[in-house]
This record gives sequence, C-alpha cells and structure tokens, in this order.
Amino acid sequence: MAELTLAQVFGTNATQDATTITIYKADLPRLSPASVNTAESLLTGIILKSQVQLTKANFDANIDQSVYIDSGFPGFAFRGTDNTSYRVDSLTVSLAKIDTSSIIDPDDY
Repeated sequence: MAELTLAQVFGTNATQDATTITIYKADLPRLSPASVNTAESLLTGIILKSQVQLTKANFDANIDQSVYIDSGFPGFAFRGTDNTSYRVDSLTVSLAKIDTSSIIDPDDY
C-alpha cells in the first residue's frame, strides 16, 4: 500500500506548499470552528481526525505507514487547591522507523 495522502489524514480540504499547511477547521471532528479556537483544541481536533486513518490495524497492514494513534483508558486526576476532579483521556501517538538514531525527526516519517 502507499503512503496516506494529506487529504486522507487531515480532511479533503487539506493542502500544503513549501512553507504552509492548511487544514480546515470544519474537517476536524467535534471542533466548533471559531476565530478564537485554542491551540489545545486545534491539536486535539487534528489528533482525532488523524486517528480515523492512522490506526494500528492500518499500520500493521501497510508497511508505508509509520505513525499510528491508539486510544487509552480514561482516568481521573485531581487538580488545583480544591482537588477538582478532571477526566483524563489518553491518546497514544506511536512513531515507527528503522532504528538509525535516538531522536525523533519529523523527516523520518
């Protein structure tokens, strides 16, 4: 199988050129597009969108895929001076490459 395309991973409107990438907020699941979306909400939307195609099953079936995203188990954390209970959801992003260096280099994927 071939490398997944930008549109397959980030949505049909995703494009790139030499200096920019464009991902439409409307293509990100469960995100309410606004001019004031937080960086964390955008990153979460990008990860959730990517998770649709970058599955462990697809990784196992496609030698050209180097990244997969798995859901973990929800947990709870107590934060702040009043120990407010927060739900903590885990998503694990795994990066696989031939073992030639010990650093994560985006160009390897």
